[in-house]
Amino acid sequence: MSTAAQPYPPALGVIEPEDAKDTMRTAIRSARQQRSERRRQEAAQAFADVLETMPELRAARCVAAYVARPFEPSTGPLLELLADRGVRVLLPVLGTGLQRDWAAYNGADDLQQRAPGRPREPGTAGLGAEALQSADVIVAPALAVDTSGARLGQGGGWYDRALEHARPGTPVIAMVFAEEVYDAGTRPLPRQPHDRLVDAVATPEGWRWLRLQTAE
Repeated sequence: MSTAAQPYPPALGVIEPEDAKDTMRTAIRSARQQRSERRRQEAAQAFADVLETMPELRAARCVAAYVARPFEPSTGPLLELLADRGVRVLLPVLGTGLQRDWAAYNGADDLQQRAPGRPREPGTAGLGAEALQSADVIVAPALAVDTSGARLGQGGGWYDRALEHARPGTPVIAMVFAEEVYDAGTRPLPRQPHDRLVDAVATPEGWRWLRLQTAE
């Protein structure tokens, strides 16, 4: 794939990592907004179909996922697929600041938007941050991922802190569009010490491991 469609700070290594991240976030969000509704819906189903081929996800009894915001890779078909198979699905519940919580998915009609700009959340009871320990697989949002497992998030640090509660060795899979996967050898994503790596990436075209799974 050509790197022409991949925003990349020309001064990476000179400017601060957080400034480089902000530059990339702005550019990637803008590119995502150019994707038509039809293309987003097609990609949503393709993401579900791709992830369904992953043995770890097929064997999972509990999956932590997320409800996508507009222009993010949609998780709607994936959530329905998992629920139809009887998989317990945990979704984030955002508290004040960086408070972390999870609640069980109980169907699309149960999802509620509690504040403007926030993703929809389950109406079921909060289970606490430690509920993530029950997840066999974690599907996480991202703006970009590189082939070393570095993940560019939205900037709040919510997932970096939430993943501290995952069981060691639980695979974390980031969902991004194909052009948002960067070659770590030539275009590594900016990273900071608190950033958590992901283990695999899924795009509408397929999924791949990014690093060996090791207990952390």
